[in-house]
Amino acid sequence: MEIKNSEFVVSAPTVGRCPNDNKAEYAFIGRSNVGKSSLINMLCKHKGLAKTSATPGKTLLINHFIINKEWYLVDLPGYGFAKRSKSVQKQLTQMISSYILQREQLVNVFVLVDIRHEPQQIDREFIDWLGESSIPFAIVFTKADKLSAAKVKLSAENWMRELEDRWEVLPPYFITSAEKKTGREELLDYIDQINQTLTAKAQR
Repeated sequence: MEIKNSEFVVSAPTVGRCPNDNKAEYAFIGRSNVGKSSLINMLCKHKGLAKTSATPGKTLLINHFIINKEWYLVDLPGYGFAKRSKSVQKQLTQMISSYILQREQLVNVFVLVDIRHEPQQIDREFIDWLGESSIPFAIVFTKADKLSAAKVKLSAENWMRELEDRWEVLPPYFITSAEKKTGREELLDYIDQINQTLTAKAQR
């Protein structure tokens, strides 16, 4: 799949303010400094589509972008470290969980993880929660250009091995670099496959 058109649609403070249509939605989420905006801009070949910032945690709303007039890419607030008050953090947590659990149009969550770091408890807790909630998701390792190819491979394998203590079937994962555009084709092909499956089901 190639993205020919990507446009910002709305920043919603609650799930009830999200677009009122039936287009499939693919949500991107991760810790506040994982490089989410850079990855979204790389996928869409649209510099500045998602706002990047030197200060982690700037995404505070549910941001919808319409892709090829056919499906939505959803930029969710990051979880974890950011200079936020406890009340704001609680509000964001409620907004994220409400969207993920209640949004019928959501078909897949992409959980972004910095490939340079060992498994973090906050990432693991979020991933386990998705599994317990029966939410389809995939792991997206970011910043692969910051390590050698051998270390990237080892880090990804270690991460997935850690999941085996609770997961019988491991989720799919992708290795990406916004800087080098690594993983772009694989991620978009994965989304395209899901879209084709949804279309086939709708036509039955």
